[in-house]
This record gives sequence, C-alpha cells and structure tokens, in this order.
Amino acid sequence: MKKTYIPKGYVAALDAYDTQRAIAFIKHTFEAEFSSIMNLKRVSAPLFVTEASGLNDNLSGVERPVSFDVPAIGAEAQVVHSLAKWKRLALKRYGFSVGNGLYTDMNAIRRDEELDNIHSIYVDQWDWEKIITKENRNLDYLKLIVRSIVRAICTTSDLLHVRYPQLRVNLCPDVSFVTTQELEDMYPELTPSEREREYLRAHKTAFIMQIGGKLKSGKPHDSRAPDYDDWQLNGDIFFWDDVLDRALEISSMGIRVDSESLDKQLTLANCDDRRALPFHKMLLNDELPLTIGGGIGQSRLCMLMMGCAHIGEVQSSIWDAETVKVCEDAKIRLL
Repeated sequence: MKKTYIPKGYVAALDAYDTQRAIAFIKHTFEAEFSSIMNLKRVSAPLFVTEASGLNDNLSGVERPVSFDVPAIGAEAQVVHSLAKWKRLALKRYGFSVGNGLYTDMNAIRRDEELDNIHSIYVDQWDWEKIITKENRNLDYLKLIVRSIVRAICTTSDLLHVRYPQLRVNLCPDVSFVTTQELEDMYPELTPSEREREYLRAHKTAFIMQIGGKLKSGKPHDSRAPDYDDWQLNGDIFFWDDVLDRALEISSMGIRVDSESLDKQLTLANCDDRRALPFHKMLLNDELPLTIGGGIGQSRLCMLMMGCAHIGEVQSSIWDAETVKVCEDAKIRLL
C-alpha cells in the first residue's frame, strides 16, 4: 500500500505565490491571537541541548536524536525533539509569574519519522508553556485551555478565508472531550488511530485525553514520555480533515508532572535512571513551577486551513523518490 494518499480530484486552491503568502498570514495571525488569549510572551529557544542536561524530549523513547560532538566544550549535543522540558526551566530562569507564560518557534529534525501525507523529518511548531497554581491541576482547567486554543485556531481560519475566499475549509469550534479509555470501550476492535478517525468523523473537533498510561486492554493508546505531561491531565487536539478523510492531530499538550506524578510515571515507564539528571532532580525536589504547556504544529495547521493534501505543500523538507513521483504525477507541488 502506498504511503502517500492522493485525494480523488484534488487540486490545490492556491498557486505557489499565494500559498507562501497564506502561510505567512496564518503564522502571523495565529501567533497574535494565541499569545493574546493565553497571555504568553515570545522568547528565543535553542536548536540543540547537551545530552547530559536531560532536557531533550525523548518522545516515545525509540526515536534517535540527531547528535554531534562539540569539541570546544568537550560534550555531546543533540538537536531537540521538542522543548517540553526546556520551557519549564526557562520560566523559572526568566522569572515568569503565575498566569503568565512563553511561546517560541521550535524547529527540529526527527530522523526516524515515517514519511506520509502528514509526517516529515522536519518539525516546526509553536512550543508554549504557562505557569499555573496547584489548584489549576485539574481537568476543568485543562479543558478551558483547550477551548482557548481551538478558538484561536478557528478565528485565524475565519480571517484567512476573508483574504482567500476560494478556500473551502470549515473548522468546527465546538470541542468534544473523550478519554482514551472511553475510545477503547467504544471501539474495542479498532486500533488507536482507527478509533481517533471514527470519533472525529462524528465530532469534527476533539480533545483526546489521558495518553501514556496503560488501558484496560493492557496497552497504552499511544506512547508519551513520563517526565513532562501528567498522563491523567494531558491529551491531543484533533480536527477532522475533509481533504484527507482523516483525523488530523494539531497539538499535543497537557498539565505537566509535579513531583508526585513524575515519581510514579518514571517507575511505570522503567525510567528510574533519569532521577539522577539535573532537570529531574529539580522536579522531584519541587524546585520548578507548576505548568501547563504543549506544541502546536505550524505546518499541520497551515495544511489544514488551506485544504492541502500533503504537508510538503507548506514546508520545505526532503522526500523519498516514490513520494516525489506520486506527488508529481498528481500535480501536487512539494516545496
């Protein structure tokens, strides 16, 4: 089965120049909407961190970071997978207070990513993090933040369509909330991705909650690193993508671990060796602020709003020969 799906009769709504202008418009508009509604300030962020710092996100635990030696400091560096841990440390270092937060452009290389319509080895997203109180560590607050993010996305999409009325994408602003266990109970015979698709087909916009821990079946819905999200207070934001006829994840986010949940999750994930790392020691000793945060895919958001069939239409990456040929034959323009 081919890994690149070509929607029947697909034709890009915008030409090459308008595509670039629309990408710029989406990024500028969403940043303004999102940072205002969430009370976030823009900061600069690293492209790489030292391996010894423990700050890199290990994702599901099997992806290999791009590493290189730095002779000038006598250490090994890694291109970040995400800034999930770095952001929390930055909030402390920069002196942010409760109710305030930061966002930044995050660019990464995920060398082991499978390439298809929505996956690339190049990752670009808005990483964000906000300080909260102990009382905010609950599902009601998590849902409040999710609705705020969806509102910023839908507002940006509406403004984009005023500028480019030829676009036909309509995003649903009403978020449906469901846990991974509820999904398994609804669709026990389906795989996790198939469950997401069926649920989003009916609900259009959803936040799928509680990702990382094992379900009744003995398997997790999906893998999550044990040292940033609290597995009981996290989730993914999905929109239904009419062009690709699938659920499209736009954001992975959650309320971050406190010392108690980190202690528990490190043991469950067989990652107790991380307790000796500087970042993890600070967390276990309650030396970092309580936060909520996540990442929002820039290219994913652009392709969704513009009705694109392939992520390569909105970002410049590298592709295998089969993908290039299939897209060329279908007149899909890869940047």
